[in-house]
Amino acid sequence: MTNILVVEDHVLVREAMAQTLSRLDDNVKCVGVKAADEALAELEKDPDRDLAVIDLMLPDMNGFSLLGILAKRFPELPCIVVSALDDSASIQRAMRSGASGFVPKSCSSEELLSAIRTVLDGGVYTPKDDSSSAAARRRGGAPIQERFGLTTAQTRVMELLAQGKTNREIADLLGLSEGTVKVHMSAIFRALNVSNRAQAVLVITRHGARL
Repeated sequence: MTNILVVEDHVLVREAMAQTLSRLDDNVKCVGVKAADEALAELEKDPDRDLAVIDLMLPDMNGFSLLGILAKRFPELPCIVVSALDDSASIQRAMRSGASGFVPKSCSSEELLSAIRTVLDGGVYTPKDDSSSAAARRRGGAPIQERFGLTTAQTRVMELLAQGKTNREIADLLGLSEGTVKVHMSAIFRALNVSNRAQAVLVITRHGARL
């Protein structure tokens, strides 16, 4: 039995991931939770897990912090991050925080399964080219940060903006002050030549950015 814990706040993504994970072998048990506190409660109840699959953008705690807690409290548990934040800085930070693997959400299900098999076998997995440009090439076209001259930090804020997160939620997820998020937001609006959040989301969607 391969026992996997999935920490992902979007129900549809969590269900799709469980379906993908069921293809690992005939004996996969996949338990899904939507937040870090639920993940920790599940592990306290049943620490005998083979793998944790973690999203970085959780409602109660960012995934980097959760990785750090897991590394201390459950050091034998391998963790793999599956996230839309697939820039080089995020990948490196996740690995430093204790992840054994990192898979962009833009990847195929086959790449996800390959990464999970690698980590379950005791290996380490990162994208073949972990730059944001490479991730954008997989989606097609130049990365949106290059199109609008955004910094990596601004791009992270923009992706969360596109998901409908508030400034406070973005600050909590990225470990920033709310004032810093407001500064980034103003820069994003100027770069996109818009005056509000709704217009910004429209531009992001029109240019094919990952949401």
